Amino acid sequence: MALFTRKSTAATPTTTAEAPVVDPALAALTGAYTIDPAHSSIGFTVRHAMVTNVRGSFGEHEGTLTLDGTDPANSSAAIDVKIASVDTGIADRDGHLVSGDFFDAEKFPLMTFRSTRAEQLGGEAYRVTGDLTIKDVTRPLSIDLEFNGSATDVYGNERVGFEGSADILRSDWGLTWNAALETGGVMVSDKVKLTFDISAIKAAAPQA
Repeated sequence: MALFTRKSTAATPTTTAEAPVVDPALAALTGAYTIDPAHSSIGFTVRHAMVTNVRGSFGEHEGTLTLDGTDPANSSAAIDVKIASVDTGIADRDGHLVSGDFFDAEKFPLMTFRSTRAEQLGGEAYRVTGDLTIKDVTRPLSIDLEFNGSATDVYGNERVGFEGSADILRSDWGLTWNAALETGGVMVSDKVKLTFDISAIKAAAPQA
C-alpha cells in the first residue's frame, strides 16, 4: 500500500480539475510522529583499505516526522544524531572517528538533517530531500526510502516504518583524513553509504 496517492492524469484534457483519490486508511496516517530510537537505526558503510567494508551506527539519535496522507509535499522530517555515540565495534576506531581527524565531536556534537521536500517515486518508494549538516558544513542530501507499512503495536502505539539509504562523499562535508597504502590506494574510501531504518510513533491526538 502506498503511503501517498497521486492525482491521475486523464487521457483527454477537461475543463474541470479532478480531485485526488484519497484512500481513507492512508489519510488516517496523517499526523506528527516521534522516531523510536529503540527500534530504529542510523548507520553507515565505508570501504576500508580498498578490500573490505566497515559498518557502523550511531546509538543515540532522535527525530520527528510529519506525514500527510493526502499530499507528500506537506510531509517533513527532522533528525539529530549524537556523533559521540558512533559504534563500529572497535573502541580505538570509534575514538579516532570522534577526534579532530574526523567528526571532532567535542566541537560539533551533532549531525543533523532537516527536510525541504518529499515526493513519491512510485509504489512504496519515496524520496526525501533536505539539508545534512556535519561539523560546520551544510549540504543538500536526497534519501531514497521505502515505506514498510503501518501497525498498532501491543502497547496501542500507532507506528509507521521506513527504510532507505543515500550515498555521499565524506569530503563534501570536510571529512578528508586519509592515509596512503603501500600497495596503492587509500585507507578509507571517500564514498560512504548512509542507511536508515526508522520506526516512528504517532503522537496522540490533542484533547478537544
